Amino acid sequence: MIKAKNLVHEYIRRDEEGNVESIQTALDHVNIHIKPGSFVAILGHNGSGKSTLAKHLNVLLSPTEGSLWVDGKDTADADKLWEIRQTAGMVFQNPDNQIIATVVEEDVGFGPENIGVPTDEIWKRVEDSLRAVGMLEYRSHSPNKLSGGQKQRVAIAGVVAMQPKCIVLDEPTAMLDPVGRREVLRTVKELNRTKGVTIILITHYMEEVVDADYVYVMDSGSVAMEGTPREIFSRVDTLKLHRMDVPQVTLLAHELKKEGLDIPDGILTREELVKALERLSNKG
Repeated sequence: MIKAKNLVHEYIRRDEEGNVESIQTALDHVNIHIKPGSFVAILGHNGSGKSTLAKHLNVLLSPTEGSLWVDGKDTADADKLWEIRQTAGMVFQNPDNQIIATVVEEDVGFGPENIGVPTDEIWKRVEDSLRAVGMLEYRSHSPNKLSGGQKQRVAIAGVVAMQPKCIVLDEPTAMLDPVGRREVLRTVKELNRTKGVTIILITHYMEEVVDADYVYVMDSGSVAMEGTPREIFSRVDTLKLHRMDVPQVTLLAHELKKEGLDIPDGILTREELVKALERLSNKG
């Protein structure tokens, strides 16, 4: 679905005469490979390059060097621009920046209408999309009356209604409270599981990537680590070097292991830690 090969992006700052003042390398020879139907998380602290990468996946930015293919299409090919944007839908951090209508169902139908979907099909897609994100009962509501988590689910429904093969979520829970974050993550996982939509979740919340199929950790514009969540979270000290936090339960298990307890690496959930401690207790 996504293949980046030595992808480079430079932000070039020029003065009023057009002379180059500075060059900032936001992506530095990035290589990633994402299979169709997978749930992939891209982690990184602020300034790591993860949001710049997100913008490449929807061709909001183009490579300075290297190449990026989305569903077999080269993002450098201007003739493929609209096809790529219909293949890879984007959900941004602030849902208020994506919601433009005064009624939920009209907002969800806005995208399909713009790409020429027949009216009957639009309303079917609106209903299916709102049902998929658990917001069908709010179809006649004003978005202004919704919570942050509900607004973000409407924004996701608007993307789902375009029927993309891939959805890129750039820090979709950064502005939400814990309840809203859970709502959005549950929605995203369900779309991946039931509809086979490829999900690319860009975040700095470590707890959000536990259920991902694969994780990339970015630092200073490069891929610093990659692997399954368990492989990544087995390397707590390396994550800290890249200025990343780890889930509290993973950190606790790591510290207990350092104190001599026989606990496996890469504990991801409280349930796993409890089972590991119970095994130790039974042995004792």
